[in-house]
Amino acid sequence: MTKSLFVLALVATLTSTAARAQDKPAAAPVAAKPTPPPTVPLRVQIVISRYQGEKKISSMPYTLSVNAGANGTNRASIRMGAQVPVMMMMMAAPVVEGQKVPTAGPIQYKDVGTNIDCDAQAIEDGRFRIQVNVDDSSVYPDDQKRDLVTSGSPSFRSFRATDSMMLRDGATSQFTAAVDKVSGETVKIDVTLTVVK
Repeated sequence: MTKSLFVLALVATLTSTAARAQDKPAAAPVAAKPTPPPTVPLRVQIVISRYQGEKKISSMPYTLSVNAGANGTNRASIRMGAQVPVMMMMMAAPVVEGQKVPTAGPIQYKDVGTNIDCDAQAIEDGRFRIQVNVDDSSVYPDDQKRDLVTSGSPSFRSFRATDSMMLRDGATSQFTAAVDKVSGETVKIDVTLTVVK
């Protein structure tokens, strides 16, 4: 093979390879993943108020700090309370040397207090979905027991509520309201959301 034929064959091969390379479709560009919005620190205040008619008789505020993101929720919790001793049924008094000997029944302890769980999630337009779980229990005062319980025995009241709401920065909404059947008190829970700057 002469040198000129070799050069012609080489040029033909390179031209054919370049033409085939141009016929292949270009690779599709890889789409960039959207950047999730940053986590937003929030302050959530939950106020449990009790009313006798129109008169407010107690107001207990609780404040939680929680972070809200678009791709998930972050939970904050409060556990506050005490244990109350409860005397169980008295056993029959034994007779010793003709006299009854007083005996006490076993004592159990019951938890009373306030448990709050709060979840927050960032939604579009600067709104936040706030989910709140409230579990509140306490001992009835003696003047509210009426005829429903035996005198000298503690009587307990409890209140549980779970719900979610959409709030903006600075907004307050009433979470729930309910009436206690024994005392006639109305329990109201208000939630206020503040974005921490």
